[in-house]
Amino acid sequence: MVEAHAIVKRYGPKTVLDQVSVAVQPGQLTSFIGPNGAGKSTLLSIMTRLVPADSGEVRLDGRPLSRYDSRELARRISVLRQFNHVPLRLTVRELVSFGRFPYSQGRLTKADEAAVERALAAMELEDIQHKLLDQLSGGQRQRAFIAMVIAQETDYVFLDEPLNNVDMKHTVQVMKLLRRLVEEEGRSVVVVMHDVNLAAYYSDRVVALKEGCVAFDGPARDVMEPATLKDVFDIEVAVGEVHSCRVCVYFAEAAQLLANGRAAQDVVVPGLR
Repeated sequence: MVEAHAIVKRYGPKTVLDQVSVAVQPGQLTSFIGPNGAGKSTLLSIMTRLVPADSGEVRLDGRPLSRYDSRELARRISVLRQFNHVPLRLTVRELVSFGRFPYSQGRLTKADEAAVERALAAMELEDIQHKLLDQLSGGQRQRAFIAMVIAQETDYVFLDEPLNNVDMKHTVQVMKLLRRLVEEEGRSVVVVMHDVNLAAYYSDRVVALKEGCVAFDGPARDVMEPATLKDVFDIEVAVGEVHSCRVCVYFAEAAQLLANGRAAQDVVVPGLR
């Protein structure tokens, strides 16, 4: 379990996180949602030791993160940052191979190569694995970064907005892959994302942040309530059900139709399994 207890983070006079406590349960997919500036990415960065907290503590299996050396921690926790800065003259395969560094220190074994192959296949990157990153579209490059994190084969996988620049088909592919990591491999996955419908459908648990505080923390299905979503996002939201899946609609005309019960059968649910 990864536990953040009473985390406070300030940048100058602004408090970004204010006494935030969150526990990532083993074998679950947890989504962090909330408006821009709510503190989602900062919390993820603190929980992966990329950014220090001003106060509070993060523990992995009961042990403070500060007591792990970098190589040991990299074998337990992998993280995809929102913004990645790497040389664009790398090939896709070279980038994905970086995920094996905590094990190989740059000298790939057959086991490392096999892990790279699995990650490339999972993200459908085999055909472009020898292309340079600067030859790729934004979506292809994002999938390559996700593959690098998957190749690290850690117990805990943290992804900060992994669906950026990813088209509809590959959005579904990524979310299905994350579910497989949880259900078939027993990994724990944490995703910062903006699409509430995808979060509710694919996650076991949702943590909603607002103004640096936890506004909701519970089963994914329970977040799909108009009052809860209005409290988090400050917007009127209609919630309906399509094929036993709760869906929220927040743009005016469709929301009104859904609220009136006239258009539920016409609502397209992104990412149905």
